[in-house]
Amino acid sequence: MNHPKLEPLDEPLDVPPEHYPSLNPNPNPNPSLNESAPPAETNGMEIMKYTGPNTDDEILNPDALAIVPVPEETQISAAEPSSRKKPKRSAELVRVTNLEMEEEMYFRELVRKTRMLFSSLWIYVMNEGEDRRRLVNMRMVRTRGDLRAAAIMRDSGLWLNRDKRIVGPIPGVNVGDVFMFRMELCVLGIHGQTQAGIDYLSSSQSSNGEPVATSVIVSGGYEDDEDQGDVIVYTGHGGQDGNSRQVVHQKLEGGNLGMERSMHYGIEVRVVRGFKYKGCTSGKIYVYDGIYKIEDSWFEIGKSGFGVFKFKLVRMEGQPEMGSVMFKLAERIRDNPIEARPVGYVSLDISNKKENVSVFLFNDIDDNHDPLSYDYLVKTVFPPFVYHNAGFGGGCKCVDGCESGCLCAKKNGGELAYDKNGLLLRGKPLIFECGPFCSCSSMCGNRVSQKGVKNNLEVFRSVETGWGVRSLNLIQAGSFICEYTGVVLSRDQARLFTMNGEDSLVYPYRFGEKWAEWGDFSKVFEDYKRPSYPIVPPLEFAMDVSRMRNVACYMSHSSCPNVFVQLVMFDHSNVAFPHLMLFAMEDIPPLRELSLDYGAGGEWAEKLSICN
Repeated sequence: MNHPKLEPLDEPLDVPPEHYPSLNPNPNPNPSLNESAPPAETNGMEIMKYTGPNTDDEILNPDALAIVPVPEETQISAAEPSSRKKPKRSAELVRVTNLEMEEEMYFRELVRKTRMLFSSLWIYVMNEGEDRRRLVNMRMVRTRGDLRAAAIMRDSGLWLNRDKRIVGPIPGVNVGDVFMFRMELCVLGIHGQTQAGIDYLSSSQSSNGEPVATSVIVSGGYEDDEDQGDVIVYTGHGGQDGNSRQVVHQKLEGGNLGMERSMHYGIEVRVVRGFKYKGCTSGKIYVYDGIYKIEDSWFEIGKSGFGVFKFKLVRMEGQPEMGSVMFKLAERIRDNPIEARPVGYVSLDISNKKENVSVFLFNDIDDNHDPLSYDYLVKTVFPPFVYHNAGFGGGCKCVDGCESGCLCAKKNGGELAYDKNGLLLRGKPLIFECGPFCSCSSMCGNRVSQKGVKNNLEVFRSVETGWGVRSLNLIQAGSFICEYTGVVLSRDQARLFTMNGEDSLVYPYRFGEKWAEWGDFSKVFEDYKRPSYPIVPPLEFAMDVSRMRNVACYMSHSSCPNVFVQLVMFDHSNVAFPHLMLFAMEDIPPLRELSLDYGAGGEWAEKLSICN
């Protein structure tokens, strides 16, 4: 009965290659997501042996070798290749400190790409499984999509932080980051146990024969847990039956001993909170809430009458607000914004009910109410000539629901653009949704972006970016967010506009091709080819947002964005004038700022002033 502190996991991680998706697994996997080596400065970052609670001028007890010493020449390199297909986790505990801004951006981008690959791969394998079940009259091997995605990435050497086991913060992982699946925590090296709530270095791996805990997952699985946010009374593992009831005394071994030893040596642990969340496909999410110190431990009789080990965890100061707190705040705002934040709300809906949901305007910094000065534009206004022969070629004739063989799917290269949950399967140069000339119903799964905003969005005033946009809901990777709207001008009209001194034009071609990163499986499938169909002519039009605009216009610029532009067609057939639809590149938690890559160049940077 002395089992680890577990969460449900009814499938093994080892997924046979024959059950991988239809694309062939890469027999010679590239073990890194990096396009190139990290910046030169990365090689000089400080990797330190942890010195417990001592100050810099104190000497660590040489006998207290709870952490394996790291030679000076040892560096942590996310790009370091591995010759092993399934490398075991390292027993070398290190801490990463003193990262420069460029290094932090490098690791953040590495984590972003890894997360994006996991999310898009999960969507792909799940959809591939549905297709197979429809086409093949046989029982498919029952394996969860997150396990399949993780196994494929592991076999391709794409799991991060395997060469070193990091104590404290993981480079590139921010407090508040949200994850749909526990396996993603393993892929990133945040928490290496697929089920156990305590991740620790075993006594057999430690240099002095003592286990050391590095992270815990708090998910309310034990009745004796007490979670007050900054202070947690965490119950050790073991002693439960299959119904999560405490039935025997716990023992001071394994993860429990690791927690006690980490407290003894002053080693902090990462804390991830797991809780149920409506509206996401996994049904449960995990939020990284930062670093905690283990300040006390004791043994007592629990609520069920059996002895349990308890550990008092106290959150360390100087960290950003906990992600779990932001989730609760966002929920209160959705229910009653004025009560949740009495000061700051300028408008509870700048769209004037033109959107499906309210778009809030919040400013607790100054008296700027500029977004109220514009007419809210829900959909892009195209010139009349764009709609000439709008129904050329006709639409699909599907009645019972669109399949991969329908006309619109053929326009997309032989597949529908979205899965059954409306998540984008992969980015493409252009996507055709079913439209007014199709016979399918309004509930068709190939009608996603045209249905408008589903998440409560908030335009807010920011010291850093001027105006910004954030969501009050969790936005899942691959989800549609909103359209980037404006009044479309031809090239000649744009020239006249700029000659008159107007600087409120947005040039769609400058958004670049971030769409190509969503669903880029080149690191795991050797036969992967970047989508090149449908072919789109150069986008030579501009959009005027000087009088009419929508919430998208206030999104800030970032070279490491969490939103990308996908070109979409549905209401006309002129491919030179597509809709600019915005999708999430990663799982975006509530109240985190949404950002776009508007493109490089001083000229475009000046254009950002039109919205900020």
